[in-house]
Amino acid sequence: MSKSERKSVLPAAPSHGYEFGGPVGAFATSFGLPLVCYLASFLCNDITGCPVPSVLHPSSLTLERLRQETGWPGITGLGSFKVTGYVLAYYFLSLVLQTVLPGVERDGLKLASGGRLKYKFNAFNSAVSTVAVALAGTVIQGPDFPLWTFIWDNYTQLITANLGIAFALATFVYVKSFSVAPGNQDQRELAAGGHSGNLIYDWFIGRELNPRITLPFFGEIDIKVFCELRPGMLGWVLLDLAFMAHQYKVHGLISDSMILITVFQSLYVFDALWMEPAMLTTMDITTDGFGFMLAFGDLAWLPFIYSLQARYLAVYPVHLGVFGIVGILAVQGFGYYIFRSSNNEKNRFRTNPDDPMVAHLQYMETASGSKLLVSGWWGTARHINYLGDWIMAWSYCLPTGIAGYLIQQSSPAPTSGQSPLDGSFVGGTPVGMEVVQGEARGWGMAVTYFYVLYFAILLIHREMRDEEKCMRKYGKDWEEYRKKVPWRILPGVY
Repeated sequence: MSKSERKSVLPAAPSHGYEFGGPVGAFATSFGLPLVCYLASFLCNDITGCPVPSVLHPSSLTLERLRQETGWPGITGLGSFKVTGYVLAYYFLSLVLQTVLPGVERDGLKLASGGRLKYKFNAFNSAVSTVAVALAGTVIQGPDFPLWTFIWDNYTQLITANLGIAFALATFVYVKSFSVAPGNQDQRELAAGGHSGNLIYDWFIGRELNPRITLPFFGEIDIKVFCELRPGMLGWVLLDLAFMAHQYKVHGLISDSMILITVFQSLYVFDALWMEPAMLTTMDITTDGFGFMLAFGDLAWLPFIYSLQARYLAVYPVHLGVFGIVGILAVQGFGYYIFRSSNNEKNRFRTNPDDPMVAHLQYMETASGSKLLVSGWWGTARHINYLGDWIMAWSYCLPTGIAGYLIQQSSPAPTSGQSPLDGSFVGGTPVGMEVVQGEARGWGMAVTYFYVLYFAILLIHREMRDEEKCMRKYGKDWEEYRKKVPWRILPGVY
């Protein structure tokens, strides 16, 4: 392959080494984080408590007791061909809606190898259509609408199915990336950090920047963009709604805390879907290849970890009262204002710097011709939108209060598929139960507040990656920019 041919496939940016701890970190992340999804499912449950009692008394913990308290179904019980089939049908429906519903068409940013990819965006319309059908079914059948009961009854198997899809997609696009040919006739190129030559690392980080596949009827599908905001983001909302339905079914009410969390998270999702074209300027699309990192994050981690608070409230409703509601609304509103205002400012400036709403902003121009804002929101911190995002994360966790509960029952712990909350029988004896906090109070916060801790780590790590990318791109100009805007995320602190 000649030098000119290599440039048509490989990005011009120089190699910048490993991220995420290299191959060892990639391997640990690829198999460790899926384990976290399962641990959250089993150790915080509707059988014995959140956390399960054995965790509170490690000295008396035995494997057999832990199996009983978690309702462990065995390795084969973690998955189900039937559930996987329904999940694949859900993905198929998302593809159909993307194809048949109207949408807006946009050109992506210019590729390093030249040219621009075309995109069709209608994730908002697709999600509204799906949720509208689900809500109509709920009006007719109440909390027993099959979608909600299916999600609750097959929660663990749903995790497994989406994990399987993530592993399969990551493997497919990795193998497919080796067909990227010189000449750029198909506008395909490899991601700057995704062709290290190490199989595990490249499979994890993503070797090809924008893998696409052409299917009959559907046409050309951008796999990364499809996964970014469609199955997982909508799945997050559907999980929340299923947990809300279960709370009503079991407790006969929908708590104010459940309403707040579901509304907040739905607002976040539908806001992202409405602003779908804005993703074209994000690091996920412009820089990162599509591998297991994004596939797992989009399809499994996001829906099942981000919805943990609603799942907790489905079992143990928390009643906030007027002052609690007002306080949490203030946190959410403040975070959303920073998040949306800063992102809108950036998107308007990138789209049309002469827009009257941003024309007054000061900026510095780099040697490459890029304009970096040094006033307005982006003059306060280089990633001020991350601050708003993190503040909103608190409003998702605070409604769970000082979390933790135990399920006290008058009969032996139920086996897999039985729950004391749904009136199951064990050995012919009805399961009598009462959900109390008891000694578990506070310990459940390891589950319900995990999101805000994880999200802080994610945003800081993402900011550090973006800093490195910008330093490589802008060089001395970025050093000058950092003098003008010294703060990273939180002005005056970090």
